[in-house]
Amino acid sequence: MNVTEYVKHLGQTATAATVYIGSASSAAKNAILATLAQLLRDETAAISAANKLDTDQAAKAGLSAAMMDRLTLTPDGISALARAVDEISALPDPVGKMGEMTVRPNGLRVGQMSIPLGVIAFIYESRPNVTIDAAALCLKSGNAVILRGGKEALNTNLALAKVIDAALAHHNCPPGAVQVINITDREVVEQLLKLEGTIDLLIPRGGESLIRYVNDNARVPVLKHYKGVCHVYIDKDADLAMGLDIAMNSKVHRPGVCNAAETLLVHADVADDFLPRFASLARDAGLKLRGCAQSLEIVPEGMTAATEADWGEEYLAMILAVKVVEDYAQAVAHIRQYGSDHTETIVTEDESAGLRFIGEVHSSLVLVNASTRFNDGGQLGMGAEIGISTSKLHAFGPMGIEHLTIKKHIAFGNGQVRE
Repeated sequence: MNVTEYVKHLGQTATAATVYIGSASSAAKNAILATLAQLLRDETAAISAANKLDTDQAAKAGLSAAMMDRLTLTPDGISALARAVDEISALPDPVGKMGEMTVRPNGLRVGQMSIPLGVIAFIYESRPNVTIDAAALCLKSGNAVILRGGKEALNTNLALAKVIDAALAHHNCPPGAVQVINITDREVVEQLLKLEGTIDLLIPRGGESLIRYVNDNARVPVLKHYKGVCHVYIDKDADLAMGLDIAMNSKVHRPGVCNAAETLLVHADVADDFLPRFASLARDAGLKLRGCAQSLEIVPEGMTAATEADWGEEYLAMILAVKVVEDYAQAVAHIRQYGSDHTETIVTEDESAGLRFIGEVHSSLVLVNASTRFNDGGQLGMGAEIGISTSKLHAFGPMGIEHLTIKKHIAFGNGQVRE
């Protein structure tokens, strides 16, 4: 079977599985998830061994620190995955959920009902945890899913696929409900992008080049999990001690993830006080700063000059761009010009400034006096997420099970005909 036939077969198998999983009861889906969680715990050693093969190969290949962080799956990480599956199982079933019915003048009762999207394809790099998160979320929301992870995580993903297959088989669920692609040929991606009429939604999650390629070449609907050029803005009325904590946490807590801050904006009125203190913390943490001309005047040592390219850069590393802005308006203008609609936060004691920021900045999560690292499904009370959408379509921000369904219109009549 060549690659084209292989991918076509994946699509046909997934479509066939939607008949079962799309109409399965909550109890049936939850039973699969319970088994999956337990098997993850039971097979921790085997999964860890497979992950070590991947991380050893990646280290020899010189994979970046950010990518290594995403690739590594420790026993504690596997335990966390099992807990995430349990949490997804405990969430209300979104399928069949009906909104309020309205009655038309002719007596027709009209409303909406949530239904699965159908077949979802997911293309992602590193992050083998995504294999389990995506499988569990799609199963709970009644969707079949085709998972294509990166070649650097192949051994781990195949070990996880065995666990998923065993959970499905234990409950007589069609294997097409979750399929993990087991070959690394790049043509697989090319063929997935062409499955019109089979794939209902394709979600790419990875580097900018991957997402641009998918977006430019897909013939199927695409929901982008684009890069995270996230900003922390220290307002003139900020509590500077709080600002230091938030700025450092936003960047240093986990610099290789999409909700890590990449640019720090500081109001000119507080820059002379704030920036030297922040630069000292950055130096202690090993954080490299790239600053505008005014920032360099305030912190002449330990900061290099930023270029135009730095303002739109997603570093995913211990590097942070720093810019002094004249006022609130300049901060918002900078975010609108260089941001990626992912996550932004303002630190301020002025409530009106915070509310204005929320209203005027249109990213997927806008915060007041809190770290950018909170743009995460679990942190926002949604459970596990399949990604953070930066597409302003039916889902924007962290995507949980509710966002893997759509609403169809329904109507109940008693003999009405159109006049």
